[in-house]
Amino acid sequence: MADALDIPKSIDDPPLLLLWRVDDLAPIVLTLVVGILTGSPRTLFQLLILGVLLVRLYTKFRERRPDGYALHVLYWHGLLPLRGRTTPNPFARRWLP
Repeated sequence: MADALDIPKSIDDPPLLLLWRVDDLAPIVLTLVVGILTGSPRTLFQLLILGVLLVRLYTKFRERRPDGYALHVLYWHGLLPLRGRTTPNPFARRWLP
């Protein structure tokens, strides 16, 4: 008999790390790494505070807009390259017949 599996509530749920979403933890982890590399405890603390503020701002940004909006903005500005054959160039703003 097979072992029981935990099935997520929704297929579109974002990946979680312990209790937090991965995209919420990324700014805190990145600022923590940069703070450790600087070697100064004061700078580490300041960067952690900056990371927490960035997470709060991003959460407010994310909750006010539809799902996938941040990825769309990255694509629109050319920061998220897509490799599909039918994906248009994000810098082509006018389409002529």
